[in-house]
Amino acid sequence: MRDALGRLLGARARLRWIHLILGGALLMPYFLLAQVGVGVAAGGANAFSSFPLTLAAYAAALPLAAATAVFGLVRPLSVSAVRALCGVPGELLAEGPALSWAARGRTSAWWTLHLGAGALVSGMTLAVPPMAVVLIALPFVSGPRATELGLGWFSTRAEPYVAPALGIGLLAALALCAAGTGALLARTAPVLLGPTAADRLAAAEERAADLAVRNRLARELHDAVGHALSAVTLQAAAARRMVERDPDFVREALAAIEDTTRRTVGELDAVLGLLRDGDPARPDAAPAPTLAADLDGLLARTRAAGTTITALQEPGAVGDWAALPAIVSREAYRIVQEGLSNALRHGTGPVDLRIRVRAGHDSTDLDRPRELEITMTNPPAAPEDREPRTTGGRGLRGSAERAALLGGSVEAGPHEDRWRLRAVLPLAGGDR
Repeated sequence: MRDALGRLLGARARLRWIHLILGGALLMPYFLLAQVGVGVAAGGANAFSSFPLTLAAYAAALPLAAATAVFGLVRPLSVSAVRALCGVPGELLAEGPALSWAARGRTSAWWTLHLGAGALVSGMTLAVPPMAVVLIALPFVSGPRATELGLGWFSTRAEPYVAPALGIGLLAALALCAAGTGALLARTAPVLLGPTAADRLAAAEERAADLAVRNRLARELHDAVGHALSAVTLQAAAARRMVERDPDFVREALAAIEDTTRRTVGELDAVLGLLRDGDPARPDAAPAPTLAADLDGLLARTRAAGTTITALQEPGAVGDWAALPAIVSREAYRIVQEGLSNALRHGTGPVDLRIRVRAGHDSTDLDRPRELEITMTNPPAAPEDREPRTTGGRGLRGSAERAALLGGSVEAGPHEDRWRLRAVLPLAGGDR
């Protein structure tokens, strides 16, 4: 019994009732306009005084409502009302205006159903309660009993309990009708206001774009800050060991730490600027490091930690790293940076680095530069000497993602008796 009353008069049922009354109110402008038209068509008759003309005006108002619902903003308004008043989960409803004609057609059907059903329930809500009050009070008030209306329950000859029972029945029927209609609209809303295939595709593309931005920021933060912390840690440790024996080395290590932290603060500021929506690039923001402008400094700072690096650079037919496409130069620098970070943390002994431009494997002209190849090797440290892994391999995964965005690849792992990182980045199609 309590559950049945809750479905009829509970909080959710009352909110859905309000939603129906709102639909009836929204139909009123269409209804008044239709009444004018029906009255003119009926030879100037007053549509308010004729029930058939009133029904005709109601029927004419629905196509008018359906026609205006093709405007894109109708769906967001309807979705907001359904989410707030009908108890429909938001994930079942579409976001934003209806753009495709299929979505507009479904929105038009919902708008017509909501306003049409709401008008009927609103009319009943206005008419039934006063009539029910009169019927319930009929046995106790003499005036209505003496009125000759031709209805048995209004006459003095009717049994006293008939009119009150009928009034209570009308109120119950009104509540049942409102609850049933509200439940029907709540079930229909996800069908007519739910996302279309185009909406789902647009939402998926938006999530993919957002995820791509987040992944890009994560890669930039990891590569810039992670490498800097690894380099500074090793430089400080090397300086501590040599503080008594080689003051010149200590001064060089401290200078490298200062330079590394200064550059990293600039890169961190540039990355954090991307997190602020609409924040324009600062004119004094540090530019993204590139292979052409920053490789030598990266090698020098890494050597300051006491690591021997043999670098072989072969620009080949491009002549100079500055002639590389800008995006290739930026991503190549980050890949080299991540490779050196792994060499510092998990390797031992000298690092052999080779960067060269070579003809692509699918090129028919061997002299035509097509790919940038980066190869880095160094002896792996013994398991007990390796720095504990705390990043979950995100750096190498980020390097692979960078290469994949350019159509290239990254391989990292044991090779013969050394650890090797090898990256191949196509040059064709790069944006300078």
